[in-house]
Amino acid sequence: MPPDSGAAAAELRAAAAEDLPELLRLAREFYDEDGFATSDADLERNFRALLAAPSAHTVLAVRDGAGVGFALTTSQLVLESGLVAELQDLYVLPAHRRKGVAGLLVDDSIRWAKSQGASQVEVVVAPNGRDVGHLFTYYAALGFQDEGRRLLSLEL
Repeated sequence: MPPDSGAAAAELRAAAAEDLPELLRLAREFYDEDGFATSDADLERNFRALLAAPSAHTVLAVRDGAGVGFALTTSQLVLESGLVAELQDLYVLPAHRRKGVAGLLVDDSIRWAKSQGASQVEVVVAPNGRDVGHLFTYYAALGFQDEGRRLLSLEL
């Protein structure tokens, strides 16, 4: 059973353009908390594109009329594995953690990936100078396996 699956959680809905202010608020909190330097303008531009993309699935978790979390999952065709989904972003406001919201968002991501015909769902855990051991423990409890791969990137 996932670590946060106990209490009643939030309502999930597929995000739409009218949810952009809530998504931007949550993403800004997430990125500030994790030390990402992405600008508000870049977040807005990228969210707009992702909300319109058939290969992307953005979900907003709402409790008492306000966004408390979101998840962004995308898919792409990979030679080795076929269609692969990536849970790119998963965020829950600190006051709403350990109440089942993250588990609902992960379950929704997996359901969407299956509906797209994906062979697997991947998650990238980026430490950004922080201890993220709890994230490895959390995802392992959900059945994710650490393949030992390292992600290398080149800024363009």
